[in-house]
Amino acid sequence: MTGVSFISSQVTYICMEQPSQKSDLSRIYHDAGGIINSVFHEVEKVIVGQKDTVEHLLIAILSNGHALVESNPGLGKTLMISTLSKVMDLSFSRIQCTPDLMPSDITGTFMVEEHAGEKRFRFERGPVFANIVLADEINRASPKTQSALLEAMQEKQITAGNETFKLDIPFFILATQNPIEMEGTFPLPEAQLDRFLLKILMDYPAVEDERIIVDRYTSAVEPSVQRVVSRDAVLKLQRLTREIPISEELKSHAINIVTATRKWNNIEYGASPRASIALILTAKARALIRGRNYVSSEDIHAMAYPVLRHRIILKFEAERTGITHDHIIAEIIKNTK
Repeated sequence: MTGVSFISSQVTYICMEQPSQKSDLSRIYHDAGGIINSVFHEVEKVIVGQKDTVEHLLIAILSNGHALVESNPGLGKTLMISTLSKVMDLSFSRIQCTPDLMPSDITGTFMVEEHAGEKRFRFERGPVFANIVLADEINRASPKTQSALLEAMQEKQITAGNETFKLDIPFFILATQNPIEMEGTFPLPEAQLDRFLLKILMDYPAVEDERIIVDRYTSAVEPSVQRVVSRDAVLKLQRLTREIPISEELKSHAINIVTATRKWNNIEYGASPRASIALILTAKARALIRGRNYVSSEDIHAMAYPVLRHRIILKFEAERTGITHDHIIAEIIKNTK
C-alpha cells in the first residue's frame, strides 16, 4: 500500500468512526494530528525552518480559507506552496501578477474553434482552475484584476459571459505581496483583505537554517518529496476540523477579542464578524494539528495575530509612533477576558 492510500484510509477510518467514549475521541484526533505531522516531515525535506509559516498555511487549508503571505523577496514562498501541493496531492498553478494582467488571464476565456465545418465557442480554463492557486505579488495587479478574484475566493466559482463555472475543490488562493516595494503597486482594498482568512508574516531564516539551505541547494542532489495525503483525505480533514468542540467560555473569549478591536485606542476601524468566525475555526485547526480534541486558550491567542492583523486599521498617530498591528493585538489579548 502506498503512502497516499495508507494515509487516506486512515483518514477515512477516523472520519467515519462513531466514538462512544472520550478516550475514543481523543485517539481519533491524535491519529489525525499524526497524519498532519507526516505532511510537515515531507515539507521539511525541501523547506528549512519557517515552521510557523508552514503551519499557518496548513491551518488555512484545513479551515478551507485563503491566506495572504507577506515577506521580502527570495524567502521561498513559491517553493513552499508548490511543495505543499505536491505533498497533499493537490493541483497547483501560479499567477504572476503584473499591472497589465487582465481578469481573463486568470479566469479563462472563450475560444472559437471549427468543428465539422461549424464554428463553436469553447471555454479555455485559466490558472484559477486548480486546487492551490498562488497569486504572486497580488498588489501589483490592477484593481480590476484583483476584483476578479473576489468571486472565486468567496463563491468558489467564476463567471465568464453568461456562464458560471464551478472551481475544483478543495480550492485555496495563497497570495503573496512584497512589503518593501510600494512603487507601482495597488494596495488591496479592505473588502478583499477581509476575504483572506489569515495574513502570514514570513521572516528571514535563522543563521543556522540559512547554512542548511546553502548546503542543501548547492549540492549535486536536489531535495524531493512524496505525496502522503490524498485530495479526498484533505476534504475529510476539513470536515474533522469543524467537528472539534470548543467551550462556550472560550468562544465568548474569542468574540470579546474581536469586538474589542472596534473600540480600542489607536484603532480607526475594527474587525468584522467574519474575524470571529475565522478565529474560532483556525483555533480548531491548530488544535487538530497538535492532535487534540479540544480548543485551548493558547490556540485562540496564537491565531488572533494572523486573523486580525489585516482586519484592523490603525489610526495615523499610532502608525506615526511606530505602533504595529501585532503590538495592538497583544495588548487586546492581555486585557480581554
